[in-house]
Amino acid sequence: MTETVEVLIAADRVPSYAHPGDAGADLHAAEAVVLRPGERATVGTGVAIALPDGYAAFVVPRSGLAFKHGITIVNAPGTVDAGYRGEIKVALLNTDPTESYAIEAGDRIAQLVVMPVARARFVEVERLPGSHRGEGGFGSTGFGEHNQGVNA
Repeated sequence: MTETVEVLIAADRVPSYAHPGDAGADLHAAEAVVLRPGERATVGTGVAIALPDGYAAFVVPRSGLAFKHGITIVNAPGTVDAGYRGEIKVALLNTDPTESYAIEAGDRIAQLVVMPVARARFVEVERLPGSHRGEGGFGSTGFGEHNQGVNA
């Protein structure tokens, strides 16, 4: 069973889930914007929320916009902390090298995922315990066969 959390909201248009079981609720543009190739813009949603302590909301790209038009979110995921009460704005980027993209007020531009989050207590140590992965970072698990000798 999925946990439900009550989120207080002030909104021109309340975010909604498109399908049962969806993790992200659609956020809509509150204004019209044209994104030229390579351009980014901050787009208002007309939504402000009050999350309970122990929760955060994450603003994530819509897969259809990204795949079909190259529209993504610059700081994905954008984090909305429990203490923030301002309007949720989305930093959109048009990655298409040749085509502009017009956003109209009311268009779905992102999704909002609300999740419980743990607060860390950072404990300083002289040395970290070992692990199987160790210090392996970017590309440490390898690439396709055609890139076997390349380090990244």
